Parts: sequence; structure tokens; C-alpha cells
Amino acid sequence: MGSFSIWHWLIVLAVVLIVFGGSGKISTLMGDFAKGIKSFKRNLEDDESMEHGATKPDDRIGAPQPGPASFTSEQRDSKPVSSSTH
Repeated sequence: MGSFSIWHWLIVLAVVLIVFGGSGKISTLMGDFAKGIKSFKRNLEDDESMEHGATKPDDRIGAPQPGPASFTSEQRDSKPVSSSTH
């Protein structure tokens, strides 16, 4: 009970290799984590400014933007259908 088995040493070795590995995986992971936190804080600030009336929610979310290929049903139905014979 006082000594570690081979599995304990393999797990310790794996953790050491992951943390101190030369490829910088941990630093990349922590950088991505920091970017996520910054984005979350920025979105919280945007939500707070919306609550204070800086912008209307309709201006930002849910207002459909007309696209170049948007037709009403009348426009779509009134177009002539080309018929091709084989």
C-alpha cells in the first residue's frame, strides 16, 4: 500500500508529458480559453448596454435582412416556366 503500482507511474508520466510537452498544447488551450472568456465578457457588456436602451433588440436580432434571391409567392408563381423537350 505504501508503493505505487506501474499504472500510477504511467499516469504521472502522462500528466507530466502533457503539461511540459514541447508542442505547446497547454498554452494553446489556455489561449483559446482566454479568448472565450473575453468574448463572453464582451457579450455581457453588449447585453447590459441593450438593457439601458443603447440599441433596440429588433435592430440586432431577428430582423430579417432582404437577400438578393428573396421573392414573394406572387413573384415566384408569375415567372414563366421554361419547358425543355428531350
